[in-house]
Amino acid sequence: SKNAKQYLADVERKERERTDIKSLKVGYNKVFGYYIEVTSPHLDRVPDDYIRKQTLTGAERYVTSELKEYESLILNAQERIGELEASLFKQVCRQVAEWGERILGTANAMAQIDALSAFAEVAVRYGYVRPQLSDENIINITDGRHPVVERMVEEGFVPNDTFLSNDDAQLIILTGPNMAGKSTYLRQVALIVLMAQIGSFVPAGSAAIGLVDRIFSRVGLMDDLASGRSTFMIEMTETANILNNATPRSLIILDEIGRGTSTYDGLSIAHAVVEYVHSNPKLGAKTIFATHYHELIEMANSLPRVRNFNVAVTEEEGKVVFLRKIVPGGTDQSYGIHVAQLAGLPRPVLSRAQEVLNGLEDGSQGRKKERRKTSTKGQQLNLFPQRSPALEELDQLDIDSLTPLEAINKLYELQKRARSDSL
Repeated sequence: SKNAKQYLADVERKERERTDIKSLKVGYNKVFGYYIEVTSPHLDRVPDDYIRKQTLTGAERYVTSELKEYESLILNAQERIGELEASLFKQVCRQVAEWGERILGTANAMAQIDALSAFAEVAVRYGYVRPQLSDENIINITDGRHPVVERMVEEGFVPNDTFLSNDDAQLIILTGPNMAGKSTYLRQVALIVLMAQIGSFVPAGSAAIGLVDRIFSRVGLMDDLASGRSTFMIEMTETANILNNATPRSLIILDEIGRGTSTYDGLSIAHAVVEYVHSNPKLGAKTIFATHYHELIEMANSLPRVRNFNVAVTEEEGKVVFLRKIVPGGTDQSYGIHVAQLAGLPRPVLSRAQEVLNGLEDGSQGRKKERRKTSTKGQQLNLFPQRSPALEELDQLDIDSLTPLEAINKLYELQKRARSDSL
């Protein structure tokens, strides 16, 4: 079988020389096997020992006793190869089966050695520490870091502390701006706990980890269009699973529960979830709850094991600088417009958003004062104010027909009118 191609090439060359038919060729198909093909113009030169097998348009196909004999040898050889391969494979399977238990044991040992050596190498390379595991219901991490994010940031990762205890600080309400690092903080705490319980050193200055039975997370946005489930529905389904299955030994990280629906609905759900996690005697899990509902920070005044923390920021020349540091206390700002500016929203959109925000905040403060005075309801902010006459005239102005001097004069006139309208 190995030398079949060379043999057939020799047959083709030999038959061309014997018949003096230059176009003669040897071929193969699954119906007739090997054959010799001769074109119609040369049929008168076909030898008598050729046996015709097939007539084509413009050619005839023949076989010879020598060709059929070699074909049988080749096919038998290939069949024998298949038999030998099957026999050898079955033999290997039998041998492996006889030693299967020891092979699996060796593979398991090698897998453990591979994992532990990887843990050791990473711990030495990136400065991980040995965690102290105990049966205490606490998580006490000093200078904790995210093992993945710290490898990707060029400016240096900012470490943060974490303290959770079922007796004291069971639930952290974490507030702060978008992009400040809340989600990274949630994930790093969960990863440090997980790494500690699988036998790895952890990315921290020190860590005392009380064993947890499960880590529950409700982080990120997704929907299920095929099943007709919205982002909010999936969020509620996952939250329900957490509340129905978590125990006092669990760790829960929740990121922006309630953001997928209206503000008041979302705030109400978030408020109820915090109360349930804190006060239900069968739950009581250690929890970090990141949110933009700043109203939730007031819950620390009524729930004894709730603690407020926020991600520190500072403002320099009207720009927000994220410090990435988790500090005690709540915050009442999300700096959403600043993040929108970083994302590249057009300046008119940002300016109008700031106007609307100021109006909403003023209206909200006014309604609070009126509620305290038990007077009539506050006014609704007009998001679409009427255009001033100056803007209407500017809109109708034919810029192309004005000379530079006329344009300057007209601009001065419109500015003066706009100022008088605002007064």
